[in-house]
Amino acid sequence: MADEKLLPFIEHLVELRKRLIIVVVAIFIGMGVSWNFSDEVLSFIERPLTGRTYLTDLKKKVYEEAKKRYPSIYSRYGLEKDAAVTVKERQLNYSAPLEPFFIQCKISILAGFVLVLPVVFHQLWLFISPGLTRKEKRLVVPFVTTASISFCIGALFFLIVIWPVIINFSLSYEAEGLRSWFNLSAYVNFCLRLILIFGLIFELPIIALLLSRLGLVTWKLLARNRKYALLASSIIAAFHADLVTMFVVMAPLYLMYEASIWVVFVFGGRKKTEAAEQANT
Repeated sequence: MADEKLLPFIEHLVELRKRLIIVVVAIFIGMGVSWNFSDEVLSFIERPLTGRTYLTDLKKKVYEEAKKRYPSIYSRYGLEKDAAVTVKERQLNYSAPLEPFFIQCKISILAGFVLVLPVVFHQLWLFISPGLTRKEKRLVVPFVTTASISFCIGALFFLIVIWPVIINFSLSYEAEGLRSWFNLSAYVNFCLRLILIFGLIFELPIIALLLSRLGLVTWKLLARNRKYALLASSIIAAFHADLVTMFVVMAPLYLMYEASIWVVFVFGGRKKTEAAEQANT
């Protein structure tokens, strides 16, 4: 009996090893392709260091409008200081031998991973497909396509919207006697880690959909917890400097939760999950 139970476990390990080898080889090939434009990726990551981003331009327009409509409030709270944009050339610094080379390797690995996302998700699907029904196995193309696009959208959303906010907030602490001196490894590692996190966050609607198909989550359950999602988004956004920045951070966080509700509502197999919910109550 013990041997009979052990055999399927070993078969799963062999299958997992096979899928992981294919994924690693694919990422290695993607790394070789992305190596050619890793410098452009680093340059894009460095852009917010100048201190001028879409956020500072937005703040300037908002404060100019406030100055026209509410001059007394504008002068009372000294908003002209916040509206002023200081553009300064800043450079990343490194202190260890071969540090730029290893950073280029890390950027190339992540970029290569993004390039081969369809392969990664396809191998994941092949690994879990033996436990799926014949009808569910036909969803391989929608799953791979949607998961890959969602991850890319999350990564781009972070780089274009959130990353400038983070760097702008960090630079706001500069003052007389306090200057920024960003380390290359710390700066890039922080950015790459958040790219992965935001890519996974944008997979939440897909995860919610899978859970709903399994009967573990319903759109009604998610909708009832809207207030907690809004509270969590507000708390995270409250750590930022001003109302404009807080809104830029809070809105997408909460909208992702709303997207999960609608995805489950439309595609989540409502009859099955709602029947399970009624049975539990």
